[in-house]
Amino acid sequence: MAVYTVSEVTAYLRQSLEADPFLSDLYVLGEVSNLRVSGAGHSYFTLKDGQAVLNCVMFKGQAGADLLSNGASVSTHGRFSFYEPRGSTDFMVDLAMPEGVGELALELERLTLRLRAEGLFEESRKRPLPEFPAVVGVVTSPAGAVFHDIQTVIRRRYPLVELILAPTQVQGDSAAPNIVSAIEGLNSNGRADVIIVARGGGSLEELWPFNEEPVARAIYASVIPVVSAVGHETDHTISDLVADVRAPTPSAAAELVAPDRGALVRALDDAMQRCHWSLGRQLARSGEGVAHFRTRLDGALPDLATWRRRIDDLDRSSGSSLANRLKIQRLEVSGLGGQLHALDPAAILRRGFAVVTGQADGRVVTSVAHAAPGTALSVTVSDGEFPAVAGTGFEGTGKEKAPSAAGSPPVPQKGRRKPKAAQSQQTMERLL
Repeated sequence: MAVYTVSEVTAYLRQSLEADPFLSDLYVLGEVSNLRVSGAGHSYFTLKDGQAVLNCVMFKGQAGADLLSNGASVSTHGRFSFYEPRGSTDFMVDLAMPEGVGELALELERLTLRLRAEGLFEESRKRPLPEFPAVVGVVTSPAGAVFHDIQTVIRRRYPLVELILAPTQVQGDSAAPNIVSAIEGLNSNGRADVIIVARGGGSLEELWPFNEEPVARAIYASVIPVVSAVGHETDHTISDLVADVRAPTPSAAAELVAPDRGALVRALDDAMQRCHWSLGRQLARSGEGVAHFRTRLDGALPDLATWRRRIDDLDRSSGSSLANRLKIQRLEVSGLGGQLHALDPAAILRRGFAVVTGQADGRVVTSVAHAAPGTALSVTVSDGEFPAVAGTGFEGTGKEKAPSAAGSPPVPQKGRRKPKAAQSQQTMERLL
């Protein structure tokens, strides 16, 4: 026969109590007595009825601790544990509510506290709804009036929205798994811009599927923003707390997700009027600017009339000056032509002059020294050339000599050279 130590027995008792599913999740109704609050804020008391007593411990910070007072009847939730140092079995209370609250209300409060502690209700994680959704998913029963009400509001406010119904049960034991499946299906489909989870009003028992933890976690895990519209305005569920937006009714949820067509039309009209006004002002300012620059340009343009008159004056003066200059130039050219004509050798020859060159060397005879008697000469006159021979008996003094003894024929008197002075006088007369 085995013998156990006290520690082994108490450890077994603690493990057995905490492993029992009935004793680990229990609701107990009783009257508070022997209440004692420690310096750390923990509450130690007993719950009793007419026949038995339970030792209870409620640590500081648990919900409903402020309701505890000697003689108060409370509904509590908690679990049993065995405190080995004292060998006592204690009911570890984690929630207390006034007597008369049912088990569902107590469970709702307990789950609410736990999910809030996990952060599922944090406002910082909640997302804004899309301003102009194209597709709205609706999780509700196809048989009720809820979906019809949502359709009516959407058609009236924003008929561009497409509705996708994810049909589900909204009441009964199998409702919660169906709701979870519908939410996950819309997320898998990915077309919806926002999801409405909705059902009509009812009792706490009828609305209970929307208070269950799987539904709350499915809403929390949705990548698509969720609007919870469960029951009437006075009804509150865990789905309302975890959703991105809570609507008091399904119709109100439809108004939240769909913009108002009338308001949009008015806003567009206002925007158009502002645009027209702004455009008009801008055009007016631009017109003023153009007019200003036109004035500046007009002022910067030259006075064409004045310039035309100046050009006409310059044209007349230049024409007159040019004519005078041309006249003078013509006179000068004419004078130069006369001079050139006077210097023309042919003209000189026509006046009776001749050019005498030596036949041997072709040198122009410019001096009597160049034409010794008997020198063959070539004489050029105005109408031709003829040969000649320099005469004899002619000295460079300009006086005639007697014929030579050789019996050369005498030079006619007409061909004799005249004295230099007489020759020059005759040349001047012929030139004039």
